[in-house]
Amino acid sequence: MIEVRPGGRRRIDRVLAPGYVEGLAQLSLGQLRERRDEAAQEETDLSYLRRLLHARIDIVRAEQQRRSSGGSESSIVDQLATILSDNALRPARGSGRHQVLEPSRAGDHRRQAEALVGNSDLSDVVSLSDEKLVGTLRDYTEEESSVSARRREVQAVVDLFNSEIAARYAKGAASVDDLLAAERARDDV
Repeated sequence: MIEVRPGGRRRIDRVLAPGYVEGLAQLSLGQLRERRDEAAQEETDLSYLRRLLHARIDIVRAEQQRRSSGGSESSIVDQLATILSDNALRPARGSGRHQVLEPSRAGDHRRQAEALVGNSDLSDVVSLSDEKLVGTLRDYTEEESSVSARRREVQAVVDLFNSEIAARYAKGAASVDDLLAAERARDDV
């Protein structure tokens, strides 16, 4: 489960701290963008972890289906490309946000997902007992629910910052010309 630690130093601890979104009107446009971008990166990382978990859930379910049909279907290894591509081609589950950022902690998330199966190797699901498969599916499903809940919380934070930024442009308190000038200055460095 993804826990938020009050006063913690991780990005998720900062982004979901109550004070992170307080006093938005007093923040400069640059500060708003920095916080929004930090929250957006956390959302990207949570989305990546969520996709890893979905793939593992699909693999375990495919093995359960193979066993329930008498094990006569092809092996999970033979089905892996289909299982994973079906996951990618299915309609999106969740916000459907387009994300331009790359996960910043992909290795950490992969290790977290692997740690959920303890000492068992998910690459050999055929060797797991039915009981272990059920437990593994339960663990992955619970973790996916936790990650999805945190992701929605982070998305709400991103939305607050985007709303404040949009309101400033709508009121004329911010201008696109200033944004473009800042972008050019940053590119020149």
